[in-house]
Amino acid sequence: MKRVAILISGGGSNMRALVESMTADHPARACLVLSNDPHAAGLTYAAGQGVPTAAVDHRPFRGDRTAFEQKLLEPLEAAEPDIVCLAGFMRVLTGDFVNRFAGRMINIHPSLLPKYKGLDTHARALAAGDRQHGCSVHEVTAALDDGPILGQARLDVEQGDTAQSLAARVLKLEHQLYPAVLRRFAQGDRTPVLIG
Repeated sequence: MKRVAILISGGGSNMRALVESMTADHPARACLVLSNDPHAAGLTYAAGQGVPTAAVDHRPFRGDRTAFEQKLLEPLEAAEPDIVCLAGFMRVLTGDFVNRFAGRMINIHPSLLPKYKGLDTHARALAAGDRQHGCSVHEVTAALDDGPILGQARLDVEQGDTAQSLAARVLKLEHQLYPAVLRRFAQGDRTPVLIG
């Protein structure tokens, strides 16, 4: 059984989808939900599901990312995860941190990578006049939103879509895609999952 640590910054809707999927014959179980915000709503949910939780507030470390990451590593390494899932974790991680988990850390991003790395992906897709949009799960590397693609889910952009309406529809796809990729990844299979 693979051990999965999930990093969040807020409500953790993707974390919830992952935790809910890791039951029955799933090859993995959540061993930790970790946040950079001690008040993240997702921590309360995870604790209610019996998943160990921890938080390392990033604010006292302003300007010292290395010191923050050293503190973050303490609960993370203590949990001995086989896989680390970033699920709305809103801190950019250094290459040193990422390299500790090389080949074992995955992330979900709300665009069809390699398009629209970084923020404001839905508005950028609309501004570009894209006919399709979606989300990607990728292996995390030192470069932002740049690792090998492990899965993508796509939908058609509709007439009258706003960044908000698109975000809401893509989020539903994220909740399907991320658990499907995690199951496959936990089995040692990196064949991309394609939805839509």
